[in-house]
Amino acid sequence: MADALRIAVVPGDGIGREVIAQAEAALAAVAATSGRQVFLTGFDWGADRYLATGVTLPDGALSMLQQDFDAILLGAMGDPRVPDNRHAADILLGMRFQLDLYVNYRPVRLFHERLCPLKGVGPADVDLAVFRENTEGLYVMMGGNFKKDTPDEVATEIDLNTRKGVERIVRHAFAYAAARGRTEVVMADKSNVLIHAHDLWQRTFKAVAAEYPGVRARHLYVDNLALQLVRDPGQFQVIVTSNMFGDIVTDLAAGLQGGLGMAASGNIHPGKLSLFEPVHGSSPPLAGKDVANPMGAILTAALMLEHLGWTEEAQRIEDAVRAAVDAGTTTADIGGTHGTRAVGQAVVGHLRA
Repeated sequence: MADALRIAVVPGDGIGREVIAQAEAALAAVAATSGRQVFLTGFDWGADRYLATGVTLPDGALSMLQQDFDAILLGAMGDPRVPDNRHAADILLGMRFQLDLYVNYRPVRLFHERLCPLKGVGPADVDLAVFRENTEGLYVMMGGNFKKDTPDEVATEIDLNTRKGVERIVRHAFAYAAARGRTEVVMADKSNVLIHAHDLWQRTFKAVAAEYPGVRARHLYVDNLALQLVRDPGQFQVIVTSNMFGDIVTDLAAGLQGGLGMAASGNIHPGKLSLFEPVHGSSPPLAGKDVANPMGAILTAALMLEHLGWTEEAQRIEDAVRAAVDAGTTTADIGGTHGTRAVGQAVVGHLRA
């Protein structure tokens, strides 16, 4: 395990820059109090650069990142000055696909019962992980239009699923469960309707599950999964699902922990350069107003450290966020009265203490 980490930081657009600044402060604080070093290198890839230069992701950027850095910390992307958000797609999806970041990892932890909209649900009831396949499905943007802009227009979108892609995300979910003493993995699909693509998920899930006899395998249709997450989230430990369904389910799950402002995520290729991002949007109307919740970005930094082997430092950051929540030092979206910078400073204060 390295005593120094090299992190590429892409703050992004809108509130992304504000919350990532607080994540950087938390990283610096936890490193300083651990006798270690985190070297943060910023890159101005985003709407401002694109509008000024026409460049989204510079030539050679991915090779440089792979050669020079241990991980990437990315802020939210999106700006109304770029109506089609081409820069965001090129940067975020470009890195996801070209770096083959096939694991989207979303831990869902509730820090205080007042943050959950469900009655009678506390932290013990919301502690799960969702693994979303991150490089296939409907997000490959294969398809097209026939007779576009006519009354007879036909639009198609291809849901691409490969045995390799399905197997590696399912296997990752089972390996995660086994390594952490989790006793069940739930796979969600829609195989009663998507009879070809999700039959592949069914067969692959059963084959991989047979290799992990200590972990129970359970299947739910994704609509039932959504219902069950609201009805009884405590029944879930590990969930694995496809790209589109994972996108939807993880936002629902974020609601259980206080909203997207509390949600961390990692885009991971085990053993290779990976990317970590809070999952909320860039929210341009809130930019510069010191109101955005930085906790999701700070928890994303903790997730990054955990992935890189700094488990004690990751836990310290999570504990510091929990302490700030317990003390009521939060932004308005989760019931507080503090600003982005004040919340970040509170977390840093707990780390230094």
